[in-house]
Amino acid sequence: MFKSVLVANRGEIACRVFRTARRMGIRTIAVYSEADAGALHVREADEAVLIGPAPARESYLDAAKVLAAAKATDAEAIHPGYGFLSENADFAEAVTAAGLVWIGPPPASIRAMGLKDAAKKLMIEAGVPVTPGYQGEDQSLETLTAEAARIGYPVLIKAVAGGGGKGMKKVDRAEDFADGLASAQREGQSSFGDPRVLVESYITRPRHIEVQVFGDSHGNAVHLYERDCSLQRRHQKVIEEAPAPGMDAATRKAVTDAAVRAARAVNYEGAGTIEFIADASDGLKPDRIWFMEMNTRLQVEHPVTEAVTGVDLVEWQFRVAAGEPIPLKQEDIPLNGWAMEARLYAEDPANGFLPSIGKLDHFLMPRPQSYRAPHDVRVDTGVEEGGEVSQFYDPMISKIIAHADTRAEAAEKLAAACRSVEVWPVRTNAAFLSRCLSHPRFVAGDVDTGFIAAEEASLVSADIPDAVIAAAFAAQADQDDYYRSKMYGDGQEIWRSSSYALYGFRLNGPGYYRRSMVVAGQPVEADFRAMDRDTWWEARTGDRTWRAGAVAGGQVLLTDAMTDEDASVEVDDDLSVLFLDGEAYPYGPLVHGAGAGHAAASDGSLRAPMPGKIVATPARPGDTVTKGQPVVVLEAMKMEHALVAPFDGVVGEIGVAIGDQVSADAVLATVTATD
Repeated sequence: MFKSVLVANRGEIACRVFRTARRMGIRTIAVYSEADAGALHVREADEAVLIGPAPARESYLDAAKVLAAAKATDAEAIHPGYGFLSENADFAEAVTAAGLVWIGPPPASIRAMGLKDAAKKLMIEAGVPVTPGYQGEDQSLETLTAEAARIGYPVLIKAVAGGGGKGMKKVDRAEDFADGLASAQREGQSSFGDPRVLVESYITRPRHIEVQVFGDSHGNAVHLYERDCSLQRRHQKVIEEAPAPGMDAATRKAVTDAAVRAARAVNYEGAGTIEFIADASDGLKPDRIWFMEMNTRLQVEHPVTEAVTGVDLVEWQFRVAAGEPIPLKQEDIPLNGWAMEARLYAEDPANGFLPSIGKLDHFLMPRPQSYRAPHDVRVDTGVEEGGEVSQFYDPMISKIIAHADTRAEAAEKLAAACRSVEVWPVRTNAAFLSRCLSHPRFVAGDVDTGFIAAEEASLVSADIPDAVIAAAFAAQADQDDYYRSKMYGDGQEIWRSSSYALYGFRLNGPGYYRRSMVVAGQPVEADFRAMDRDTWWEARTGDRTWRAGAVAGGQVLLTDAMTDEDASVEVDDDLSVLFLDGEAYPYGPLVHGAGAGHAAASDGSLRAPMPGKIVATPARPGDTVTKGQPVVVLEAMKMEHALVAPFDGVVGEIGVAIGDQVSADAVLATVTATD
């Protein structure tokens, strides 16, 4: 076994690999960009090397710099993680040529499966069923358009070197094909250096089923059962689980046997994943599942497989790379219980899921075996409080994994864990994840890749719960010693400011005040009064009256005065923000004459939600556009984001050109409403 390993990656996957390496007594080496100088993975490694500026192409994607770091630190092996150089056959060859151990499959296997079109041809030869489509060399617009018409709409355009949902576009109509193709080609070139695409038939009720496989240099190949990754948004996985709901023994055997045949066809070594698409219109059936692609690396969602099999897949990677055989035979690999993983993204679901960047002033994840998370909850993260989410990298900041005896129990545990997440001022999808996991359709196992799009209205909420409003008044009052001293005076002095208005005051007892505040950017009101020192505060919000105890231990404890229902709202009074069920709610006094503090597109200005690069301007000044029609396309955090017309109108000025780098909140274009 090698004595040291350099992880050519960053964030949570680097931290994950370090964890197993430490347990095995292997020295760990990190590489980092200038943007990651203070990152968690840098501090968790035994040694760390700066390899370049923030852009990935100048640091994490620069193979020469990674190899130089390995040489400078006397690393004996390189683990690529996922993304970046993990499926780069030239890099794998360079690692072995430098006399280092490559913790991954042979370069020939990567090349055979790395391009989706070539992989499909190989799978057909190996007797593995593939999705109908076009994977030819002719990449002209005319040929691709004709092939899409032959396949029949809707179709899916996919970058041949793609992965992670990048370079993938669904097209429903022939007239939209050219725009979808151009976007897929841009993302393929930007993310993978290859603009080529293939075109597939789009399955109308698709489920994403994948099989974890492992091979070694002794000719062995096994599977570690399947995962279901059907809950996706924009082709990016959101929630994964193992095993797949509704998978019977016959279908499991068919799909896992096909996966092992695929691995053997390329003499595979190490961890890999064979991805299939299933037609779920009539349940999972052996003859309705087709090969999509192989990922020749460890997957983001590998923890769910670890949970149900009890196998440390990174340890297996180390042992196989060191020349050892796979530790278990196929018949000895167990399948116990159910596991689910939720990907915590730095994004704002209430604002179209736009990525959110910045410093993590407050960052609290579920803690296993504590009041914040039930037993069998695992958190893999690469960030911590005080760290920063950068515009340069993927917006996934953590993974939360739950394991239980049954699917229902796993979903319930994971939903509870997501509800306990507290992050500020960076926004996350924690509450959205919890709602997905608790949705009746998901609980029933009625899932496909269109689930989120179909149910989005019920999964994204902009409403502020009454308990949060009551807690905001209590927390603000608790912070105000002057207000509290006046209310606990002789009952005759009344503090008045722009935040308070007298309502029903009585000289012989505490009266109610009509108080206004701002919570989550919205002005709110409540009838509010101070009670005795034990009860503290009472607030009427809507048709409910809440009593709030003292703010202590980072919580506002509430009781519904009518039902005696208790509620607890977490609070960070230094930052003036409340947390409930995975959402964050900043609060503060309302200053008269000031707005609610949130920007709107009602004036027709299209502003950059974050720093990025302009990659397309599909509209032109003077064009008539309809609500939702793309006007400018911004590339940031490795994805394209279309800024769309907020209403029907006419495009005014477009103040940017393709290739421009823009800052957050910059006005990119304007749209004037039509009568």
